[in-house]
Amino acid sequence: MKKILLSSDFRNTACNQLWKVVSGPLILILIPLYLSSEIQGYWYTFISLAALAIFADMGFSTILLQFSAHEYAHLEFYNDGKNLRGKKKHLVRLATLWRFAMKWALTVALFAFPVILFLGYFFLERKETQIDWLFPWVIYVFASSIVFINSMILSFIEGCNSVGEIQKIRLFISFVTVITTVLLLISDVKLYALSLALFLGAISGSLYIIFRYKSLLLQLYQVSKKEFYPWKNEIMPLLWRYAVSWVSGYFIFQMFTPIAFHYYGAVEAGKVGLTIAICTAVFGIANIWMTIIMPKMNILIAHKDYKKLDHIFRRHLFLAVLSYIFAIAILFGIINFLNDIFPLFDRVVSNFSLLIITISWLVQIIINGYAMYMRAHKEEPLFVLSFISGLYVVCATLLVVHFFSFEYFFIGFLSSYIFILPWVMKIFHRYKGGYS
Repeated sequence: MKKILLSSDFRNTACNQLWKVVSGPLILILIPLYLSSEIQGYWYTFISLAALAIFADMGFSTILLQFSAHEYAHLEFYNDGKNLRGKKKHLVRLATLWRFAMKWALTVALFAFPVILFLGYFFLERKETQIDWLFPWVIYVFASSIVFINSMILSFIEGCNSVGEIQKIRLFISFVTVITTVLLLISDVKLYALSLALFLGAISGSLYIIFRYKSLLLQLYQVSKKEFYPWKNEIMPLLWRYAVSWVSGYFIFQMFTPIAFHYYGAVEAGKVGLTIAICTAVFGIANIWMTIIMPKMNILIAHKDYKKLDHIFRRHLFLAVLSYIFAIAILFGIINFLNDIFPLFDRVVSNFSLLIITISWLVQIIINGYAMYMRAHKEEPLFVLSFISGLYVVCATLLVVHFFSFEYFFIGFLSSYIFILPWVMKIFHRYKGGYS
């Protein structure tokens, strides 16, 4: 049964990632064809500014997955897969965790996304342009708030050893979003293609979640009404550590496009945004090997089965690294082979800059794997490192834009890994094998 479940998780996750392999390049091809260089810059600046939602998440979605997995380790679904059964203690804890999570997510969303809306407005309105960006930006932020709520629900359910089912929902949402984006790009509605597609994808995702998990959510609600557990006392001391890491992660990965927009203009920002989108897609495809074992790692730790945990972890991290290297080799081959005949590659950074950022993401694959292993212990030991790294990357990038050419824009990102990787490996060895 466990082998079948793992196979289902892998199959559904693989389908989701394969869809991204098809849909990602499709969008990347259409953007240069249907958007000007300037609008492309606004497109990716929207995405980077909306990623300020990381200040709303602060790692809570990952904490939610981990805590739900630790409770689900003592529960199971009925044969219909709609309701839970098992020890009452853990069912109560899971149900009250659900109630606490939804209250937290709704409260944070109501506060954070209006702030993101106004911050983005003041950032974007400083550039004189004839581009219609205001209403697309409003729609995009509103849609992002729905995506935020959906992600919390999906993280919770995914922790209940439901990787495969959640990947099917993510695939459905992605399919709706991508097809809508394609149709709207072809219809020449410019930035509305980005915002309206995200909105329709978010709404369809909410409806799918309600339809698929209404019985489970109702069960959790009914149980939580009669019980109480002080999750705030357990989660809040951990959340601030995650918050430091997640907020630092924004400055490490998402601030490049806004900085390029401010110092170089919309055209260069578009190149940076498109390049990062490509690398992020490759990272996501390679990281499928780690994604499918996230709940399983938490469950194995809950059962203190460290031998099996370490075996699964080593194998899947190796496959993730190997997949990334293979995909990047294909990427460079395609870019150099089609560079003279296809307009896409005039919209990305040079080969030298691309090499810098792809090497950086290779190291990130390894660090991400180590971080997942350690966080599965319901701890966040990397928050100090994340803060220092985020501060360094921002400062180094700002120095580059003032003293070096655009060619070296990502050099601060790459150089940060000189001290990050050894530090992470040293911390990781304190956790390996259950010796934390």
